[in-house]
Amino acid sequence: MHSNHAEAGIDHPAISIKNLSKSYKNTQALNNLSLNIPFGCFYALLGPNGAGKSSLIRILATLMGSDSGEVWINGIDALKKPREARTQIGYVAQESSLDKILTGYEHLTFTADLHHLPRKIKKERIDEIIEQLNISEWVYRRTKTYSGGMRRRLELGCALLHKPKIFILDEPSVGLDPESRQLIWEVLKASVENGQTVLLSTHQLQEVEQLADQLAILDHGKLIAAGKPKTLKEKIGGQKLTLRIREFSNQTEAKATSDALISRADIDNIIINPSQGYSLTLITAKEANSDEIVNEVQKQGFPIFSCARSSISIDDIYLKATGSTIADAELSALGARDLRKERKEAMR
Repeated sequence: MHSNHAEAGIDHPAISIKNLSKSYKNTQALNNLSLNIPFGCFYALLGPNGAGKSSLIRILATLMGSDSGEVWINGIDALKKPREARTQIGYVAQESSLDKILTGYEHLTFTADLHHLPRKIKKERIDEIIEQLNISEWVYRRTKTYSGGMRRRLELGCALLHKPKIFILDEPSVGLDPESRQLIWEVLKASVENGQTVLLSTHQLQEVEQLADQLAILDHGKLIAAGKPKTLKEKIGGQKLTLRIREFSNQTEAKATSDALISRADIDNIIINPSQGYSLTLITAKEANSDEIVNEVQKQGFPIFSCARSSISIDDIYLKATGSTIADAELSALGARDLRKERKEAMR
């Protein structure tokens, strides 16, 4: 994993969030959130849709105000001095921000001029970005001809052009082809190796497992957990055993099974997951014997449809806190959202 590059002589974090709250009409997007993101680290914001990730990212990018709280970007009060804070950050939004009529090169030139890059440095940086993101074949074509992956590469290039200290991305790899996703990951990892701070919001566990030095998990605008992935997983327990009594059980049966097992010394926690047929997730000690646990269930008169042992994952941190996996929470949130209404609100 990456080494942390603390900024010499600086005693504040790259980003400091204190008691931040934001609501839209009846929805509390962020609820008294506090978080510190250190310099030189790859930091992931993880959570399902509706967790508050995009609201937080937009506030950090100075695109939106908050109801209360503080945001400091490299020691600058971003809510009071947004223009000054913007000099410290590069930002890639979830939605594409490219002009379809302009070529990739015109976008890069325009962005360089916005950041007042001197002519010589501008040319050097644009050439570096074209090579780094492997877009030379497409850079002189209009962006309306670009694939989703190529558009994302160009947006990334525009955001990195002025070498920001802090790089903020909102779900950057959603819908990307594997080649573009891998290339973007490599560019982001290289940015951290060069001392930049990368903050990325995602609901993809693979992205966090492969990239993040540290992470924060959000749910309904609240912070569930924050820290190094390895440390957070070790806090949960040693191993995970997923039991299904039947293909589709019910709450009564699942609760009775849980009650029969909870007193065992080798079981730290039992989580019933209704969205997965009332399966039971057992967090066990490393030395726990899964055959013994299965025998105990059968001895109590319950059938076993399936049993699977696995290592603790980041998803289990979310599962332990909420009783649901991130994937299930995604589906639930999607079903409850009025996407047409949200788009209308966002346009105001």
